[in-house]
Amino acid sequence: MKLHEFAAAPNARRVAIFLAEKGIEIETVQVDLRAGEHKSPEYTAFNPLQDVPALELDDGSCLNQVNAICHYLDEIYPDNPLYGRTPLERAQAESWNHFVQMNGLMAVAEAFRNSTPGFKDRALAGPHQYAQIPELATRGLTRLNDFFADMNTHFASNEFVLGDYFSVVDITGFMTTDFAGWVKVSIPEDYTHLQRWFDQMSARPSIKG
Repeated sequence: MKLHEFAAAPNARRVAIFLAEKGIEIETVQVDLRAGEHKSPEYTAFNPLQDVPALELDDGSCLNQVNAICHYLDEIYPDNPLYGRTPLERAQAESWNHFVQMNGLMAVAEAFRNSTPGFKDRALAGPHQYAQIPELATRGLTRLNDFFADMNTHFASNEFVLGDYFSVVDITGFMTTDFAGWVKVSIPEDYTHLQRWFDQMSARPSIKG
């Protein structure tokens, strides 16, 4: 297998942290998004969605989208499961991962891609062109602030997103909080529970690198 990625991108970092937590080593191939390599004919033939990361399987086929890649790796490398150890935890991981992605990660992406000049006509990732909508950038910031408030309340009584169990959702949540810096939003000073969790995550070897 080979992992096609752009190391600086939040989604690539999500997979990199996941691999480190699992102790999995996979050959990586850098795809320079700034140079437009993801839109080259060669990369498009491999991955028509023109996104990263993308996992190249041994038969040459492409598996893309962070959750699909990580879920697949969690299945074939079952030690230290990060998508849940029981049927209930697996369901909770799916539910919370969806919540964090929709209300946190997508809120940041909405704000960033609709306000950054370099993403003109590329407000959504993929092969199609979509114009920026400034109102969506404003809404994304509002949604992000609400997400931070919700997670601060949650961490008042939970060590990790799923109680005392470190899971893939903590990786998604960490990268969401880190990615917020790209739109100049940081954890409010009075959100001490969220800050405690973020500091704890930042100290993990998989993240400190």
